[in-house]
Amino acid sequence: MCGDRALRAAGVENHDNRRVVRLVHAGNAAARKPPAAEPSQNAHHDALRLRTLPQSLVFSMTLSTILLYLFVAIAGVVVVTACLRLIWRMAGVYLIHRAGPRRLSAARHVIWRDPGRVEELDLSDGPGGATGVPKPPFTFIEEHSSGSQPCVSVVDAAERRWRVKWGNEVRSENFAVRLAWACGYFAETTYYVDEGTIEGCGEGLQRARTCIGDDGRFVEARFELDDPAVRKLFEEHSWAWNDNPFVGTPELHGLKIIVMLLSNWDAKDRRDVARGSNTAIFEHRVSGWRREARYLITDWGGSMGRWGSNIVTRGRWDLDGFEAQTPEFVTGVQNNFVHFGYTGQRTADVAMGITTADAAWLYRYLGRITGAQLRDALEASGAAPDEVDRFERAIRERIAQVGRAGGALSSAPAA
Repeated sequence: MCGDRALRAAGVENHDNRRVVRLVHAGNAAARKPPAAEPSQNAHHDALRLRTLPQSLVFSMTLSTILLYLFVAIAGVVVVTACLRLIWRMAGVYLIHRAGPRRLSAARHVIWRDPGRVEELDLSDGPGGATGVPKPPFTFIEEHSSGSQPCVSVVDAAERRWRVKWGNEVRSENFAVRLAWACGYFAETTYYVDEGTIEGCGEGLQRARTCIGDDGRFVEARFELDDPAVRKLFEEHSWAWNDNPFVGTPELHGLKIIVMLLSNWDAKDRRDVARGSNTAIFEHRVSGWRREARYLITDWGGSMGRWGSNIVTRGRWDLDGFEAQTPEFVTGVQNNFVHFGYTGQRTADVAMGITTADAAWLYRYLGRITGAQLRDALEASGAAPDEVDRFERAIRERIAQVGRAGGALSSAPAA
């Protein structure tokens, strides 16, 4: 018994010793282990410091970030635009080179003819006159996939072929054609048709399906005569503002003034063939053996709104924008050169180099257009009564600015 107690005592002692040893080892390990991270008072102070930063400093940091992103976005747009223009230019050069020289039979080249007694011209019916109005019924021929607006070809009751277009260019183009024609410039026969029916369209229409109903009915269309007797040279064989037989003449400079007066920002020419040229040469047979090459603008759809160099600043058939820019039409005269506020697709070619003599020459014809004629042309283009009144005033003011720039006018043009 005494032995057992001794053994148990020894076991207890050994057990306690082992526990002591384990405790000692654990203590050493704890000593060697880095102390557990306690909540940092510095971090707490940092958070407090961020919360108590002056609002002006926080706003400054936010504003600087926004400005950085804005700068990067603008730089990206500039780079992409420059690359696109380079691609378009290279593509245009290639297309013109591939097309080869123009094959014109005409010996005479003209861009203008004397309009005669301007104040007696019929601006309601325009270059086609009252006898040239499209005569229903209209029969469908084909739909065109080119161009920015829906367009089809039809034949009317007089067996004349017409290109019918819809969209936001209809009114502006119809009016611009009449004003250019009244000043002596060549223009296509164009009419605004408020409503009508095109027969035989079928079910194969693409873009024009939104403009022509299932029953063939349409509204607010522009009819442009497509005369097969006229040889038409478009795109690669059209002409450029800096490359034509009339460079430096009052006739060409007068056409440029008309472009700016109408706020026609879409003044693309032969050099822009990769995007579509808005100039053309029409070869007319003027006698049994003689042809005449007439240089003209074939697309005035970018007119009667705000001029501008990009899609954000420009528009078409925008009465408020047209009125707002009217005081900036002629910005001054210096060293006998007239300065304009206009910007567009070919700003330097259109707005530069026009003299006071050029303005005076054009005003001899432009200044004779009456207010009644302007109203007739606007009404014939589908303008609402308020648009007729306000557009007429703005256009007459622009005409007066041309007269003053040319020294031919000290008051508004005759009503």
